[in-house]
Amino acid sequence: MRRPQLDIQLKTPEQIEKMRAAGLVVAEALRRMREAVAPGVSTADLDAIAEATIREAGAFPSFKGYHGYPASICSSVNEQIVHAIPSPGQVLAEGDLISIDCGAVLDGWHGDAAITVGVGEVDPALLRMAQVAEDAMWAGIAAAARGAASGKGRLTDISHAVENAVRKAGRYGIVEGYGGHGIGTEMHQDPHVLNHGRPGKGPRLVPGMALAIEPMITMGSPRTAELADGWTVVTRDGSRAAHVEHSMALVPDGVWVLTAPDGGRARLGDLVTSRQPTQTS
Repeated sequence: MRRPQLDIQLKTPEQIEKMRAAGLVVAEALRRMREAVAPGVSTADLDAIAEATIREAGAFPSFKGYHGYPASICSSVNEQIVHAIPSPGQVLAEGDLISIDCGAVLDGWHGDAAITVGVGEVDPALLRMAQVAEDAMWAGIAAAARGAASGKGRLTDISHAVENAVRKAGRYGIVEGYGGHGIGTEMHQDPHVLNHGRPGKGPRLVPGMALAIEPMITMGSPRTAELADGWTVVTRDGSRAAHVEHSMALVPDGVWVLTAPDGGRARLGDLVTSRQPTQTS
């Protein structure tokens, strides 16, 4: 079923279960890559880990071949914000900050998530920026859950919550032109989810909506440029950037963070659906 105008795909409980399975594949790939991040590791090494993990699960990498994209992950280092292509020549060094974006398709349904990880000993200010991005993401997810529960929530309540969390945390740039999105039988669906804006606008937040929430922030200016490869987006001023993402679904009794192993329980508590057990195996 799809809502009119923006063509928003509403999922059944059974379809959300399938999305959860895809989300857990992504979660495991990101877990393995996080453990592998170290000085001397190339972004191509990380890409190989992701592809192997995804295929071992019987899924396939959703990024690979998407509009010609050549890899299973996006591996954005330092001033690279999003969509950087893994390469054997890009070797991580002490103090780097890397954002890893990963997607998988299982049984026709997509999962999509991203993490930002420090390499070795990293400037605490950069780690704090990454934490601010993560906290803002969770603030957006919580706003979605509360808005759906009240029956009054609108899409831009998520955007406002993300922006508000970032603004309260410090003087960070919020990247414009890029943001979250609907997700389901395609990786990118309506609606686009901005990381800034006034609340109370856009479609209502209702059970069956599945969204990827993904703040992107910088230590400096939010202005961006795209490199000649047609994919890599960087900060114009060379400042470091962080990007995090989770896919989540709204259900009648709460929210399910599909790409979080615990379903979001540790960060969201009782906002999480009872379908996600309090204790995970």
